[in-house]
Amino acid sequence: MAEATTEPGSGRPSLVPALERMAADILRFALPVLFAFFVGAVVLAFIGENPLDTYALMLSEGFGSSRRVAATLSAATPLLFTAVATAICFRSGVFNVGVDGAFVLGGLAAAAAGALLPVALGWSIAPLAMVAAMAVAGVWLYVPGLLLARLDVDEVVSTLMLNFIALGLSGFLVNTLLLSETSGNNTTDTIHAVAELSRLMPPSTLHSGFLIGLACVAAYWVWARWTPAGYEAKLVGLNQRFARAVGIAIPASIVLVMAISGIVAGLGGASHALGQVHKFSDGFSAGYGFTGMAVALLARNSAFGIVFGAVLFGALASAGTTIQLFSDVPLDIVNVIEGTVMIFAVMELGRLSLRRGRAS
Repeated sequence: MAEATTEPGSGRPSLVPALERMAADILRFALPVLFAFFVGAVVLAFIGENPLDTYALMLSEGFGSSRRVAATLSAATPLLFTAVATAICFRSGVFNVGVDGAFVLGGLAAAAAGALLPVALGWSIAPLAMVAAMAVAGVWLYVPGLLLARLDVDEVVSTLMLNFIALGLSGFLVNTLLLSETSGNNTTDTIHAVAELSRLMPPSTLHSGFLIGLACVAAYWVWARWTPAGYEAKLVGLNQRFARAVGIAIPASIVLVMAISGIVAGLGGASHALGQVHKFSDGFSAGYGFTGMAVALLARNSAFGIVFGAVLFGALASAGTTIQLFSDVPLDIVNVIEGTVMIFAVMELGRLSLRRGRAS
């Protein structure tokens, strides 16, 4: 948010510099999005479709009614978690790309707990399943954090490889120890009804996990802006040499942000399992970790930007699945728009990497 500054010689607060910074942040967020839609318009015109009509249809399908808004927010829910999990690390200069794996394992842990815990536990099953998910995913990303902090193992490589291990491990477990005897192959048992997260706008799929996601964004904002740990993490991300000089324990800060990132990603997986799909099966994550990375980078790790970015990508995903029913526009146009936005995200990631290399 904008902070008031003081006008020289007057003692009176001035919002002009703060508003200028806010406008610059909004512009940095908006330009990649506008350019992505421009590229999409070029592609649409090339295949003989009217870009304005198509975008009007997408807008209507994303926000045209309470039912469509609910679908958009439902699609945005996993991205709130994965974007926060990513931003926590990127803000600290740690390039964690393993959020998707932590999301998957968190969802598996929550689905298993939601189905296997005694139904007599009632309403407490859901929070217990969430705790299990956060513990599993937190430990999962604690490991590459420790490897980076103690042995200087490149976190991009280690977390990327852990994504593949997470997919393989979850696939093995869901087809062996956790395989449902009634629901067919590649899936766990359905969780107990008492473990399901409540619906917010029935009969839509929007559930209370959306509110938990917003709470995570708010907690991230408080952590980043008002806590000593958040401030230290920011200094580590800006300049490790300076952070070391002022006495910040850089290894401890790196391990902390990686573990927190895993906890948030695991909570997101639990929310998806308990609120959306009510079990775990192959294909549990539709690339939510990588889309969350794009959201976080597009938002420049801003809490408010994360909310807007998640809703934007949620609207694209929601509208993209329905526009084919009312037009000849291929679903791939949504992928073109998302991919163009992600290009800008990768450009930002490269800039941050270069800055860290110069500062170390």
